[in-house]
Amino acid sequence: MKSHETLTLIEQITRNDGSSYYEIANMVQNGRAEKAVMKGLIKDVRIIQLNIPRSSSVIKYEQYVNEHFTMPGEDFDEFPEWTKPSEIQKVVDQILHENHVA
Repeated sequence: MKSHETLTLIEQITRNDGSSYYEIANMVQNGRAEKAVMKGLIKDVRIIQLNIPRSSSVIKYEQYVNEHFTMPGEDFDEFPEWTKPSEIQKVVDQILHENHVA
């Protein structure tokens, strides 16, 4: 079943290989990422900005996330990285730009 997530923050996720990326998420998803750190599935996660404005870019990315991904349950054994086609990556880049992160 698909989720209906409202995205409210920007976090930086560091993979186990040391590379990192930004994700637009919410507190529940951040909690899942924190748990993934404890399980050794990713190296680190940190919140970069809370309470991001609900711009048209955020709404567009929310729609993409809600159509293509589900919130993992509390008992998970992998931390999937949300794949983004180039059009959606541009939306994420715009969100980062709007919030002075990139």
